[in-house]
Amino acid sequence: MKTFKTRLISGFFLLLISVTNGVAQDKIWTLKDCIDYALSKNIQIQKADLSTSRYELNAQQAQNNRLPSVSGSVNQSFNWYKGFDSSTGQYGNSNGSNSTSYGLSTSVSLFNGQKLTNKIKQAEINFESGRYYSETVKESVGLNIVNAYLQVLYAYESVKNAEKQIESTTEQLAFAQERMNLGVISMSDYLQVKSELASEKSTLASAQSQLSINKVSLMQLMELPVDSNFEIASPNLDSLLFSLEKPNAQEIYNAALKFKPEIKNAELTTESSKLDVKIAKADALPSLSANGGLSTSYSSLNSGSYSSQLKDKVNPSIGLSLSVPIFQKKQIKTNIGLANIAVSEAELDEMNTKNELRKSIEQACVDVNSAQAQYESSIEEYNATKESYDVADEKYKLGLLNSVDLLIQKTNLITSESKLLQAKYNLIFSSKVVDFYKGIALTL
Repeated sequence: MKTFKTRLISGFFLLLISVTNGVAQDKIWTLKDCIDYALSKNIQIQKADLSTSRYELNAQQAQNNRLPSVSGSVNQSFNWYKGFDSSTGQYGNSNGSNSTSYGLSTSVSLFNGQKLTNKIKQAEINFESGRYYSETVKESVGLNIVNAYLQVLYAYESVKNAEKQIESTTEQLAFAQERMNLGVISMSDYLQVKSELASEKSTLASAQSQLSINKVSLMQLMELPVDSNFEIASPNLDSLLFSLEKPNAQEIYNAALKFKPEIKNAELTTESSKLDVKIAKADALPSLSANGGLSTSYSSLNSGSYSSQLKDKVNPSIGLSLSVPIFQKKQIKTNIGLANIAVSEAELDEMNTKNELRKSIEQACVDVNSAQAQYESSIEEYNATKESYDVADEKYKLGLLNSVDLLIQKTNLITSESKLLQAKYNLIFSSKVVDFYKGIALTL
């Protein structure tokens, strides 16, 4: 009975796992799902978050360094000695003694050239800078996911277009078969259409292969184990193609300077390096600290009980300690010079970060404008090619055009359709990049 019950429970859990796996496999991933998953799994993001946590702990410790330090000590010792008798000139037997001492000491810094204050400010700045660096990494991952997601959508449409072409050519082949049987066209014309169908099947296989490759690329960017059942949602992108405004690079750049995390990170890094100069200069100033202590002891050589000796020998102390640097082998001057060099480097890095942002925005604006023009011209080309093909197809059905000329028109149509598809997704991604620099959420 127990064995049957165990098997029943095991079977239930196996069923539950299989159902759960089925639900997971049937999941349709939206762009938001992909980005959220990637952000939770990406190793670089996790390392950036750990660095931020480290900066946070350093900031807390910098605040705690204002507190006094307190330490206690206990010392127990045992001594053996021989008494010397001066009348006989001889040493007596060994005697032993023991002693115990207790101590409590504390110290606190009163003045150190605001070195401690500046270190607290620097730790807080580094913590904030770490948060912005983490955001920078997350934005980069998100943009890469958008690109990979669009590549999968593009591959899906390429497969659909290839399947439609095969369907159309299959009908044309059947029609050519009938006409050849009636002696209207030659075997050569029929074989031309058959060869075209074989070529289109090969194109479909290539498109399907590229779809699989693009899916794998997206899953790997997400840090998701490759799953053959992985599917993504196919949003309606047409609305994105007709709601685009011509971007102004200077306006986008001026706005981006105020919120882009890489800019904030660079600015805070410069600010932190300037505090290093103040911290280095503080070493050239006198430092003042207060200290206090409390001690007591016991010795077996002294008269009195253990408790009475500890009570009678309580010695409190309090004092001030002033340290004045006189000559430090020019180490302080060297440290100040190195700190100033670090400030200059940080300022150059900040300037370079801003320049790179400006260049990226300018390129993004040029790209979206070029993509818009290419898309519009591709639409015109496709429409014209489609009209030519429709006319050629009608003539072919009436026997006024041979299969070679029809296939030339069809090849032109396929080429223009492919160019239009490329232009479409190039425009969508280019517009998303501009939105990225505008601070607009990455959605489709």
